[in-house]
Amino acid sequence: MTIRPIESRDIESILAIQAGCPEIAQWSAWDYERVARGEMAGWISERDQSVAGFLVARRVAADLEILNFAVRIGARLRGAGSALLKEALRWGELFQAENAFLEVRSSNLNALRFYQSRSFVVTGTRPRYYSLPTEDALLLTATLAGPAVKPTLGVR
Repeated sequence: MTIRPIESRDIESILAIQAGCPEIAQWSAWDYERVARGEMAGWISERDQSVAGFLVARRVAADLEILNFAVRIGARLRGAGSALLKEALRWGELFQAENAFLEVRSSNLNALRFYQSRSFVVTGTRPRYYSLPTEDALLLTATLAGPAVKPTLGVR
């Protein structure tokens, strides 16, 4: 498995993964082109020259925000998601991110378990944040660094 930055040639594969994951944000090809141009950080997991998953993040002040993240259904539970998250957190270390945060649909129990097993905790709710269907978002946060705290995310 290889983790590398998102390139324009990956967009079709990313859109196919996204289409199979209605629980994630449904972005346009233009949004992913912005990632490929470097306006946001993004990586793909590639196995046998096939895109298995992707993650898009950005820096927000002293924090890292995960914006969109999915692994192709047939490639799940094989380490692609863990490797992508690890790469994003490594990127956050470069600018000494204090926290990593994201939103997840309240019904997405698989994602919740995944993040919670990596030291993310629910820190808030955004009522009716998602549409189709309308659903609350849970805010998840992991502490990465602080004055006297070392990262302990379980993904290193």
